[in-house]
Amino acid sequence: MSSARPAKRIEDSRSTTSVLMSPQDANSLGNVHGGVIMKMVDEAGALVAIRHSNRPCVTVAIDSMTFMQPIRVGDLVTCRAELTYVGTTSMEVRVEVTAETLLTGEARLTNTAYLVYVALDLEGRKTVVPAVEYVSEEQILRAAQAVDRQEFRKRQREHEKRSS
Repeated sequence: MSSARPAKRIEDSRSTTSVLMSPQDANSLGNVHGGVIMKMVDEAGALVAIRHSNRPCVTVAIDSMTFMQPIRVGDLVTCRAELTYVGTTSMEVRVEVTAETLLTGEARLTNTAYLVYVALDLEGRKTVVPAVEYVSEEQILRAAQAVDRQEFRKRQREHEKRSS
């Protein structure tokens, strides 16, 4: 593994992506497929991880994704993504998804997801990523919550190993 680089700020890797939903993104009722949104969320999260680490990154985990509001053809879907926590080789990213009805300007939160990425070196092995500098109380709180989620993921993996 390579040595750690200096800490970076969360603001330096934030990402916002928007896509207008088209008929090919939806079912026959005009509701956008969950898989389309999941792909957008994963790509938005990966952008943050790659920006932070300046390395190729792969998705390790996606926490449950509940769709609270339908997303329809013609909605502008926006994914806002930012780091919540950085480990030695892994990074947790929070992605908030909103759908905006362009003709009315109404925007609604449709879901929030937490994803974990691992940075890779040029040989495809895990590599050390820069630390993160938390500058606000909200960032510190989200980092503490991320540690709890990571512990839950570890316990869940151990349970799955014992069950198989």
